[in-house]
Amino acid sequence: EKIAPKAEQYGSELFQRMFSGFPQTRTYFAHVDTSANSPQLSAHGAKIIASLGKAIKNVDNMSAALSDLSDLHAHSIRVDPSNFKYISHCLLVLLAAHLKADFTPQVQIAWDKFLAAVSAVLTEKYR
Repeated sequence: EKIAPKAEQYGSELFQRMFSGFPQTRTYFAHVDTSANSPQLSAHGAKIIASLGKAIKNVDNMSAALSDLSDLHAHSIRVDPSNFKYISHCLLVLLAAHLKADFTPQVQIAWDKFLAAVSAVLTEKYR
């Protein structure tokens, strides 16, 4: 509820953090304007935030809820699964930066476990 209203802003910032910390991830975005405040990155970031919302709402059946995304990343885009830990790390940093006092150690642990579960679901269809 604190993240969704700022999905495009946070999504764009998420990518900027990832590209800065893990520049090798840019290779998957060669066809996209990766500059700060890029409308394409903002839109894609908003999709990621929305997908995380979908995973939260379907936490008991994330595999089914994220099946299309798992197929897309494994078979179409062929993202190296190690990249999921990079974006997860960057999301944790982003949340800490914006949620400040609300990002307690307990909240961090919960998000870390949740993002690990999402990453596991997204890599289910890799061979």
